[in-house]
Amino acid sequence: MKIITRSLLLPLLALVFALSACGTTQATPNDEPSMRAEESEVTYVLPAPQLDGEMSVEAALASRRSRRNFRDEALTKQQLSQLLWAAYGVSLPRPDQPQWSGGLRTTPSAGATYPLEIYAVVGLVDGITPGVYRYLPAEHKLVRVVEGDVRAELSDAAVGQRMVREAPVSIFYSAVFERTTERYGERGVMYVHMEIGHSAQNVYLQAEAMGLGTCAIGAMMEGQVRELLNLPDDEVPLYLMPVGYFYE
Repeated sequence: MKIITRSLLLPLLALVFALSACGTTQATPNDEPSMRAEESEVTYVLPAPQLDGEMSVEAALASRRSRRNFRDEALTKQQLSQLLWAAYGVSLPRPDQPQWSGGLRTTPSAGATYPLEIYAVVGLVDGITPGVYRYLPAEHKLVRVVEGDVRAELSDAAVGQRMVREAPVSIFYSAVFERTTERYGERGVMYVHMEIGHSAQNVYLQAEAMGLGTCAIGAMMEGQVRELLNLPDDEVPLYLMPVGYFYE
């Protein structure tokens, strides 16, 4: 019987570990987040966004305001599609650049790292069951992550701001900071904050052009929001924009 001595055993173990590691890959910061199990239950492919409208950019800029008094009136699936596309949709598909997760977006992003994750908190949208949905820009679709109408609970988590409860839908932002900071270091944190501002202004202008109103909200209790929206550990909740028809 051949005996393997200690001097031979250590190199052999190192070789085994090296071979086992060859078959694994590590996700890059730009990869889409992994699909959670509950996300496979309900999905909605959204209508294609419209690329022209009745209001000019200049007119939307001039009339843009924060609206806080919403009517109890449902939005259409087309309206929600347009808002989400304006927020972070793909404007130029680039299949040759898979790290961009679908292509270039409506919002500028430092190094095309795309750190934002966008959710639709749906209460009253024709053709979409109430719930919390993650927006997938590459496929332009919604995937449910939480079942049921959670607007009242989200309003409480947003320090009681009633417009979250009253608006038919809210667009919610979280960010995976590592996608950007891995490339740009701590300065990347600032780039993420810039990016969310770009996206939110898109939502403001798109809502205005559609005769809708919105209001950007940053005040929220992070722990409650995380639990309510079932956020992954690497996503930091940042921003909330209730959208709907408003009272003048």
